[in-house]
Amino acid sequence: MSDTTIISVVMGVYNPDKEYLINSINSILNQTFEDIEFIICDDGSNKNEDIFDELKNLDNRIIIIKNEKNMGLAYTLNNCINHSSGKYIARQDADDVSKKDRLEKQFNFLENNMSYSFVGSNISLFDENGEYGTFKFPNCPTNRDFLFTSPFNHGSIMIRKQVLEQNNLYRVSKETKRCEDYDLFIRLYLDNRLGYNIQEELYFFREDKEAKKRRKFIYRIDDFKIRKKYFKKLGIGLERYIYMIKPILVGLFPVEIIDYMKKRYYG
Repeated sequence: MSDTTIISVVMGVYNPDKEYLINSINSILNQTFEDIEFIICDDGSNKNEDIFDELKNLDNRIIIIKNEKNMGLAYTLNNCINHSSGKYIARQDADDVSKKDRLEKQFNFLENNMSYSFVGSNISLFDENGEYGTFKFPNCPTNRDFLFTSPFNHGSIMIRKQVLEQNNLYRVSKETKRCEDYDLFIRLYLDNRLGYNIQEELYFFREDKEAKKRRKFIYRIDDFKIRKKYFKKLGIGLERYIYMIKPILVGLFPVEIIDYMKKRYYG
């Protein structure tokens, strides 16, 4: 690893599934872009804690830090970022997998497109039975693309560290507990920091269809609060009121219908 790290990959982990975690970590360690540091924060796990000792010896690019108690993803990622030294911050979730050339392609994009502050990608969906679909995001999202859902997949993002610092990293609050990425992306857009999605499936997103159905209603209320906070600032007209209550309405529909509506909305 060079004296000046180019990319800091950050991951928050809480009570991990060992197999999923190792697969996820290896997908980063085996990237074609090797000049990285990999900062993994244990967010106060109370099971499978022995895995973190094993990770220290897996690769010298891995840095393990720990929260004394469970603090949530926003706090945990901020902890990782505060320990980082890279020019760019790349996300990776503990049960997802990155395509081998993901970091290289995102690095090249940001180096050659200074008008964009961060970059994501399309994703492949998979579960314990394998891949079952893809999800395409808009390549150049606008403010209106935040109406239905986030136009970026959080785990697939690479962002300029300086931009994150200038926008106070992730906002740690009760209402961002399951919406920290949505909140961050909107704040970046309000600061005229644009994002882009590479139109390739560079990220494999583990999505348990049954888990989606069990999403707690309180998190839908938090989603509503974030929309209420920002939609007017985004310059969205009166239709914003309909989309503000969308998270609550979604709870009344089967998850399959919502997935279909997402795909129709993003084409």
